[in-house]
Amino acid sequence: MAHTKAGSTTRLGRESEAKRLGIKLFDGEKARAGMVLVRQRGSKWLAGKNVRKGGDDTLYAGKDGTIKFTKKTRVRFDNSRKTFKVVNVI
Repeated sequence: MAHTKAGSTTRLGRESEAKRLGIKLFDGEKARAGMVLVRQRGSKWLAGKNVRKGGDDTLYAGKDGTIKFTKKTRVRFDNSRKTFKVVNVI
């Protein structure tokens, strides 16, 4: 015998929808101007040559070309070094 009487479902407590973040075109693939290369929150990947950054940190191809991922080392304000991943369109 059930102990709950006429219980209904609720629409609360569910997880939010996935935002489909990540790399959309990979190294060596062809990109046309305006195509989305990376969707991200924050600056996990930096915009390199012929790549533009949108208001939500999305990286777009600025010109037609081939995708190339590289790494770049920068000296930070406290004199430590950090390696960044850079997306280029060549």
